[in-house]
Amino acid sequence: MADDLFSSAAQQRLERKAPLAARLRPRHLDEVVGQQHLVGAGKPLRALIETDRLSSVIFWGPPGTGKTTISELIAHFTEKTFEKLSAVSASVKDVREVIAKAEQRLGERGQGTILFLDEVHRFNKSQQDALLPSVESGLIVLIGATTENPYFEVNPPLLSRSTLFRLESLDRDAVTELCHRGLKAEGATADPEAIDHLVDRAGGDGRHILTSLEVAIALAIDRSQPPVVSLDDAEAALGAKALRYGRDEHYDVISAFIKSIRGSDVDAGLYWLARMLEAGEDARFIARRLVILASEDIGMADPMSLLVADAAARAVEFVGLPEAQLNLSQAVIHLASAPKSNRATSAIFAARKAAAEEAGEGAVPAPLRDGHYQGAASLGHGVGYNYPHDDPRGWVPQQYLPDELVGTRFYEPTPHGFEAEVAERLAKLDPGAAPTEDTRSE
Repeated sequence: MADDLFSSAAQQRLERKAPLAARLRPRHLDEVVGQQHLVGAGKPLRALIETDRLSSVIFWGPPGTGKTTISELIAHFTEKTFEKLSAVSASVKDVREVIAKAEQRLGERGQGTILFLDEVHRFNKSQQDALLPSVESGLIVLIGATTENPYFEVNPPLLSRSTLFRLESLDRDAVTELCHRGLKAEGATADPEAIDHLVDRAGGDGRHILTSLEVAIALAIDRSQPPVVSLDDAEAALGAKALRYGRDEHYDVISAFIKSIRGSDVDAGLYWLARMLEAGEDARFIARRLVILASEDIGMADPMSLLVADAAARAVEFVGLPEAQLNLSQAVIHLASAPKSNRATSAIFAARKAAAEEAGEGAVPAPLRDGHYQGAASLGHGVGYNYPHDDPRGWVPQQYLPDELVGTRFYEPTPHGFEAEVAERLAKLDPGAAPTEDTRSE
């Protein structure tokens, strides 16, 4: 398959030397590209690194933003021993060995230990707990690097004993600077459109652009010396980049999904659905959220929406993916294009608030009480109840709410969709229940 992307000669060239991203790793903080809010002149993290006073930290940011780079720069500044572990392969045993060496080192030479733990979110709770006593006592200064939201993935006790630094995706200028550094290091040049294409596809990931550039240069060498990277080289070098979708993005994307449907944007709803499916999101989770939305944001404006959402949820269970994506797509289109109303939602919230907080005991009116048991009539239970089906209109005016809530309205229909018809029915039953202007929550 490699021959589909670049020639075997180019592949051999790449295998003979260290990756470009590794060879270009900065040796000083001034050489770091991006993250100037952390390592720029006078910034707190830079001051802590340069004075070797760094306490435990968590570096959180997308791939290729400099977490490992900054951590390895710390190793050059510190007088402490710098240990490295990857949570992908390390075990509790490995952690305990580092701790044991740190105790011995401190006792024999008075030298502290920094532990750089890459992909710290890959450690489970017990593995993270093994670190906690040593971090708390200061025996180990932990530098954890993670692409996932640490508030979801790092144990709260460990997170509370660490300073969190957020690294941002590299901006276009920073990625372009990395590209030019890579070209200079390789003694190559590139057509402007090739650089633009590489930068556009990097997605703020420094490692990604250097890796892609290195492949493009290897391809260009086959044509000329010194190599000149063309747009064709850049396009050939760029493979499909894996979609980043961490736990924090799980919540961000589902939020965008719901808000797009609520906002009646069919195309946006379909896009976010596709993003979730491509990232491997649980289809049952998506379906459950659609069922909720059908009542929360559409309600009586289109009662069929709940049936459509429920049918899609059942299809997910019955059919499964990939076929159920068709059912989810249909549901998204229906829900996004349906008239909207949040009045069913606001009605139950208002009713529950009244039930929980309003003054009075909420006593059931005597005519509505159960009158079927012996002696009920002597208590007045059920006495005076008018059976609606005995009336030719199919309803009779009588009190159904407790005394202190008579006249209270929890449900105020909008003039949208089917709810306008509901409003007309209620107006016939009670002239005070006319349609109102829409006041949907934001």
